[in-house]
Amino acid sequence: WGPTLNIPRGEATCYSPRGSSYRSSLGTRCELSCTRGYRLVGPSTVQCLPSRRWSGMAYCRQIRCHVLPAVLRGSYVCSAGVQMDSRCDYSCLPGYQLEGDRSRICMEDGRWSGSEPICVDMEPPKIRCPDSRERIAEPGKLTATVYWDPPRVKDSADGIIKRVMLRGPEPGSEFPEGEHVIRYTAYDQAYNRASCKFSIRVQVRRCPVLKPPQNGYLSCTSDGNNYGATCEYLCDGGYERQGTSLRVCQSTQQWTGSQPLCAPMQINTAVNSATSLLDQFHEKRRLLVISAPDPSNRYYKLQISMLQQVACGLDLRHVTTIELVGQPPHEVGRIREHQLSLSIIEELRQFLHLTRSHFNAVLLDKAGTDRERYISPVNPDELFVFIDTYLLSEQEAARRAQSGDPC
Repeated sequence: WGPTLNIPRGEATCYSPRGSSYRSSLGTRCELSCTRGYRLVGPSTVQCLPSRRWSGMAYCRQIRCHVLPAVLRGSYVCSAGVQMDSRCDYSCLPGYQLEGDRSRICMEDGRWSGSEPICVDMEPPKIRCPDSRERIAEPGKLTATVYWDPPRVKDSADGIIKRVMLRGPEPGSEFPEGEHVIRYTAYDQAYNRASCKFSIRVQVRRCPVLKPPQNGYLSCTSDGNNYGATCEYLCDGGYERQGTSLRVCQSTQQWTGSQPLCAPMQINTAVNSATSLLDQFHEKRRLLVISAPDPSNRYYKLQISMLQQVACGLDLRHVTTIELVGQPPHEVGRIREHQLSLSIIEELRQFLHLTRSHFNAVLLDKAGTDRERYISPVNPDELFVFIDTYLLSEQEAARRAQSGDPC
């Protein structure tokens, strides 16, 4: 007989030639095995020898897997440490997502199932833009300067924001009228991105569009009718402004003051010299002075007839006609319905070197300078071409180009 086999955490299944009751007699053969969770170390089969010893010895060693390595930006929890059937569940820090096996089990061969997972930052950062806003354009301008604080950005993983990009004008820029969209995009270290946007609306407060006065025009600053714009009323040559000259568009979208009138200039013939008379027309009107020996002069009658037919064209070019007709003491001088004294007539003739003996005419510019003389009736078209070519100021030419020829 040999010693009885005792395998801690295992068992021996023996077969004896003498029967099942002889578990350790000579010739008995035993197969050794371990309970679940243990591995047999040594021979799996032993036999009872004549020396009363078994042919070998074995024992059961607990099955254990190696310790799992730590997970960067994550952790794991195991149900039974590193023993067989222990289940280890992985999790990641906030802001990271698990890529790979979520669980691993210690298997019978001492290896962990699956493979080691990793924690990856796949969650975009959180970004919050400023609120949308509306601004009123600054006085006298069509733009508004708008400032805002940078967006609030936070990364849910490691807290590191790699870059924040702005798409649109910088804070403190001038924005024109209308709606403008500002976008920000933030990137974290893993190049996840998040975007936000807000809008800036710029409103230009406007007053009603002013109409130019009859026989006059407007000269406005800025855009003409926006808040802060100033409009000046100007009258055509030969017309005088009656009323306020400047009106300002207020924030209430109403104009200051009221619209003035452009009335025909008052001609004062009760002056004591020709110079005083001509000064009234300085920088306002051009003068066409017509001289004739008597009212029945055919040249005079033809000239007056042609001029009466083109009164609109004369007024458009700021031309006033002065007539000096006849011989003293019955000589007549007139500007429309205004009569001139004999002394004024004489001074005008001497100043302009106009003879009474035959028809002649002289054209004076707005500075009172003699610009052209005629010894026979001048065709209105010829007169108008000369004025339009040589005598119009830049302002007059611009006005003519803008308004055209109303005649």
